Amino acid sequence: MQVEETAASASSEAAQAPAATQHSLPAHIFRAYDIRGLADSELDDSTVQLIGKAIGMLAIRAGQEQLVVGRDGRLSSERIHEQLVNSLLATGCDVIDIGLVATPLVYFAAEHLETHAGVMITGSHNGPEYNGFKIVLDGQALADEQIQQLYQLAAEGKFPQGAGDLTRQDIVDRYIDHIADDVVFASQMKVVLDCGNGAASEIAPMLFASLGCEVVPLFAEIDGNFPNHLPDPGKPENIQALVNEVAAQQADLGLAFDGDADRVVAVTGSGRVVDADVLLMLFAKDVLTRNPGADVVYDVKCTRNLSQVISAHGGRPVMWQSGHSRIKQKMRDTGALLGGEFSGHFFFKERWFGFDDGLYSGTRLVEMLTLEGLTLDEALQELPSSTSSPEFDIPVDETVKFDIIERLAEQPQLAAGEINRLDGLRIDFADGWGLVRASNTSAKLTARFEADSEDGLENIQRNFAAALAAVDPALALQG
Repeated sequence: MQVEETAASASSEAAQAPAATQHSLPAHIFRAYDIRGLADSELDDSTVQLIGKAIGMLAIRAGQEQLVVGRDGRLSSERIHEQLVNSLLATGCDVIDIGLVATPLVYFAAEHLETHAGVMITGSHNGPEYNGFKIVLDGQALADEQIQQLYQLAAEGKFPQGAGDLTRQDIVDRYIDHIADDVVFASQMKVVLDCGNGAASEIAPMLFASLGCEVVPLFAEIDGNFPNHLPDPGKPENIQALVNEVAAQQADLGLAFDGDADRVVAVTGSGRVVDADVLLMLFAKDVLTRNPGADVVYDVKCTRNLSQVISAHGGRPVMWQSGHSRIKQKMRDTGALLGGEFSGHFFFKERWFGFDDGLYSGTRLVEMLTLEGLTLDEALQELPSSTSSPEFDIPVDETVKFDIIERLAEQPQLAAGEINRLDGLRIDFADGWGLVRASNTSAKLTARFEADSEDGLENIQRNFAAALAAVDPALALQG
């Protein structure tokens, strides 16, 4: 593998942004799990410079003056990348630039190169007009109070000045080699890979082919316009092309990645789109065969069958709040070997680094199926099943969404169940459960329901709909 290095350094006279006020910096882009906003209007050069210098300042305070930086293939990412790198250098931080990559490669590089710090420029699954930052310091993804601390530092506009060094490295070969040393496919599978014109477009076909798959690439050209579908495989309209291609190719499996490839969605050979919590049951069974007693962390949106499967196979189920940063932190706190979210983030600490990686998770699925000699359809037949709703989005004003949850908890229609306030409002009934929570990334509530039968599901959903209407008649469930 070739490593290109440049001795470019930032001048100590690098332009410093003027002190900002909280009013001039868009506070709403500093979200619970990352920083994300409209690329042109909310992440203009001045804002990116402030954010970059705030990240540099926080890194220096943490004693981590060297950071890995990567970017996705969005039209705005190259501009933002240039401003971010220059701003980090201007604070005195050293930067290892790994170029256009998927988010998991930034996480991998931060571990492999032992910087334990990095920034990924990505709008994730959002449309082409968005972009943002996912940030790691001390091996942890920044979230909640740490993101707000960044906002305060950026708003104050008082930063250290320095002259950091810039080097460039290609990490792709080392990432693929590391997975190849860990994952073994016992037989060849024909796999369709829907890269959604995102950051997985080049590396995903390369990775799966190198491990022995017959690969059928779909939308595997990086294009920040996302001309075929939005890079969010969690939405049915964005995964239909993969379902069709799996059928047309008579493939064994389909895998779809979001825009930065930290999430993955699977499609069976028969065309079934597999919910992430169901896939997590398969991963849990596999990991627990080698690690009895291990903790498995999952978010409040997941099926209650998951906790039963984990317990039945000798593990300890740990329900936690939604959000990739929060799940990773809970895994660190508990020593869990596996984690997952209904959104399609999977976190393997067994044999891997514990970060969310859609590419690696896909290889673990193929490994598990080929070693067991099963198709994904056959593997799913061995799992308990239930009836569940899609995830509903309920648009609300940003300023009232948390208040709505508080008022919803007081409604008599939901009094018959056991209340769980871990994240939003989850009510567990004898025959199922319902959840309404405030999104931490958008101006909306999200809702999901599950029951043992169709009738039970309709009843739970009807009770929640009535409770929502009692809080505000304008609230309605929309799939």
